[in-house]
Amino acid sequence: MKAIVQDEYGEAAAVMRSDKIDEPDVGAAEVLVEVVVAGVDRGAWHLTAGLPYPVRLAGYGVRAPKDPVRGREFAGRVAAVGSDVTTFGVGDEVYGVGEGCFAEYARAEVSKVVPKPKHLTFEQAAATPISALTALQAVRDQAKVQAGQKVLIIGASGGVGTFAVQIAKAFGAVVTAVCSTTKVDLVRSIGADHVIDYSTEDIGANRVRYDAVLDIGGGRSLTELRRLLEPKGTLVIVGSETGGRWLGGIDRQLRAVLLSPFVSQKLTMFVSSENAADLAAVSALIEAGQVTPVVDRVFPLNETAAAITYMRDGHARGKVVVTI
Repeated sequence: MKAIVQDEYGEAAAVMRSDKIDEPDVGAAEVLVEVVVAGVDRGAWHLTAGLPYPVRLAGYGVRAPKDPVRGREFAGRVAAVGSDVTTFGVGDEVYGVGEGCFAEYARAEVSKVVPKPKHLTFEQAAATPISALTALQAVRDQAKVQAGQKVLIIGASGGVGTFAVQIAKAFGAVVTAVCSTTKVDLVRSIGADHVIDYSTEDIGANRVRYDAVLDIGGGRSLTELRRLLEPKGTLVIVGSETGGRWLGGIDRQLRAVLLSPFVSQKLTMFVSSENAADLAAVSALIEAGQVTPVVDRVFPLNETAAAITYMRDGHARGKVVVTI
């Protein structure tokens, strides 16, 4: 099959190339998916670059990638099923989280796959799994957003952010979104009640205090973020890159967790759970018309490196996807 592969860690343009490789073997509880479109999430860059270094210790290879194919979210059709799989059949249209999705075929655990919502395009579906799961769990499980609460979302125009705005609105929150000038109209169009352009406005100038702050795209200090919260408010740090090669922002998240027991506010970090139950919950929000995936650009498979670079550099309005 045709795939985008890499033999070493580095920037996508330098290490990725197109090649022909064998189709992946499918385990008993897995499905083989004919990938129609693959999503490009922030993790695609981390796994390509091997940064920050702890990423390599998570089973992906210390000196070089164990698996040469990147990409972990997809929309496509089931091509084969493992011996224990009874929920899907060949030809079913599905989306979810898999391994090696920048290729014509990818394998996925059946516990991370659900039927594709019928009215979504494959491009929209591929843009959804990882970013929407992260947003849902940040809003629902970590911030525990309730109707009428004031929620601030920093980094509202990216993959996770566009889903977080819509999910918080679906839960009845009053959402203030933070983004750059060129993305203000987009964020308004997906339902944000208020938009702050961080390039021209001080994020705290309005003196509003929020019940929950989701920091998806920033390196603001904990002190600054706590000033934006109500005394009993909740801060959820979602990603928030700093560019460090060793910790890359994880140090700030760890400081938040260590500080939390000593202050009235709840300061949290989390790692999203990739599971079919929550992805089905996302599908329900999509089918109810409360959430619509935002797709910025569609790249062909042979331009996967350019897609990753475009996303990494912060250009994306919503998600970037790759057609196979």
